Amino acid sequence: MAIVVLDASIVIAFLDARDPHHAAAVAAVGQSRREELVLPSSAYAEVLVDPWRRGPDAVAVVRRLVTDVGIRIEPLNEQIAERAARLRAHHRALRLPDALVLATADALDATAFTCDRSWQRLSRRARVV
Repeated sequence: MAIVVLDASIVIAFLDARDPHHAAAVAAVGQSRREELVLPSSAYAEVLVDPWRRGPDAVAVVRRLVTDVGIRIEPLNEQIAERAARLRAHHRALRLPDALVLATADALDATAFTCDRSWQRLSRRARVV
């Protein structure tokens, strides 16, 4: 079974029908249901920021999505942290949260789904939806 690492942008778009990437995110996650879906803990925290501002019901929606879709939350470890730092050092425009997602994909030998077109030039693992 292949592994697909999800960027926060995919989950945020999936949850928000008004997001311009919503349909593409829903399609990408739907087509990947047979794969192991992984959300780095850093991206999970990023996804939860706005729901925490809106309240516990909004947070519960995110938690339900993770459970219902079967998304595994991948913890940050030393290998991922070092790979993310190396990516960030070599690509000054790459934000650390994005580097952590790409580093997680590297560590798990996975594909990384994102809505960010700039990732294509940074990693062969990136798939823009």
